Amino acid sequence: MASQSSYIQVMPYAPGQVRGYLRRPHYADLSGAIVLLHATEIDQLQETPAGIVVIDGAPFSHTMISLLRWGVPAVIVDKTQARSLSEGMLVTLDGGSGLISTGKAGGDSPEWQSPAPPPARRELVTADGSPVFLRSSVRDAEGASDAASRGASAIGLVRTEFLQPEDGSTPDRAFYEHTLGEICRAAGTLNVTIRLLDVSPDKYPPWLPAIKGAQTPLGLQGVRLFDTGPVDRVIEAQLEAIKTLSNRQELKLIIPFLSRYEELLRWRDHIGDVLPGHIPIGAMVETPSAALDMARWLDAVDFVAVGCNDLVQNTFAADRDQPVLNSWLDPYEPVLYRLFKQMAESVSGELDRVQLCGLLPQFAGVMPLFLGMGYRVFSVEAMLIPYLAQVIQGVSIDSARELAEKVCEADRSSEVRKLLLPGGV
Repeated sequence: MASQSSYIQVMPYAPGQVRGYLRRPHYADLSGAIVLLHATEIDQLQETPAGIVVIDGAPFSHTMISLLRWGVPAVIVDKTQARSLSEGMLVTLDGGSGLISTGKAGGDSPEWQSPAPPPARRELVTADGSPVFLRSSVRDAEGASDAASRGASAIGLVRTEFLQPEDGSTPDRAFYEHTLGEICRAAGTLNVTIRLLDVSPDKYPPWLPAIKGAQTPLGLQGVRLFDTGPVDRVIEAQLEAIKTLSNRQELKLIIPFLSRYEELLRWRDHIGDVLPGHIPIGAMVETPSAALDMARWLDAVDFVAVGCNDLVQNTFAADRDQPVLNSWLDPYEPVLYRLFKQMAESVSGELDRVQLCGLLPQFAGVMPLFLGMGYRVFSVEAMLIPYLAQVIQGVSIDSARELAEKVCEADRSSEVRKLLLPGGV
């Protein structure tokens, strides 16, 4: 006799379907299991499970983003939803829709996982033939290799803040020539874009003493620390390493966390004095002030990369690492897409020089919105590339434009969900 199943609708995070037994992260063997852990326990995960359920996770946080490296389906549950889940329970998890079902029908195999989609084609087009470029954001050579194998068209962002000497010492030119060189080799023939050191409260390196004003998400971070020792020496070490590596691989460079035009010009000119002229220089757009000035920025640099995660945080003035603020960081808030639409319209004809980075395109239903607004270049986590490629191949640009207009005209996130998600969940 089949046992009755029950269903829980939770927040989707990483796509894929899997069935298995719920286990806590300390369980001896997590192979084939769906690990149930609190957001504070993410760093304890040492082996690849079949799926992940995170309790009280902050979706835009670097801690949550780190889970994507495991390449398995994942969802986020709140504390109330977590009460209906317990270790040893057999569940079926859909990381794309956010649906968890408990119980199983008689004859079902207790453990099962859907196969991942095939690698994306690098010459990716929509259903009506518009070219789209899926690049990958990486933090190490393993990530670059994974991106290449999944069909990334380029390495769109190397997060150099995660490259740290094992002994905690201050990185120097030799260190970066080695670690960035490994990433370039792993990327093979792919173009590589390197972001200069982007220190922030949740990415604070062990070699950097505590600096007053650098411990809050709207404080001293990114380019604002480039004049401060020893960050200034580390930036020069990165530039010298990039200069050397550019002799054997096509590289681009991004300046992080800029907010003012004068700031952009100053660091563009400084970097231009160090690097050879053939290395394109870009700027990160992560604040509303940068977003509203993007057209002028494109006149000053070769390209811009929109850091969606930080832009969401800074638009809503809500720390993306605090789960208690999740409701202020709603990926379906219509005002957010009105901002992206305004940005796209301000640089009409230049959107091929704009790369969207971060998590927003991975949320269910969102990629067609960006395509409808005219964005065509994205840098995402490697595991998402095959899934997003499938979405892109099914999109008609005319229909996507109509959908984007409806979303931007909506008053509430509940209306956006009804437009984008099955059943409006």
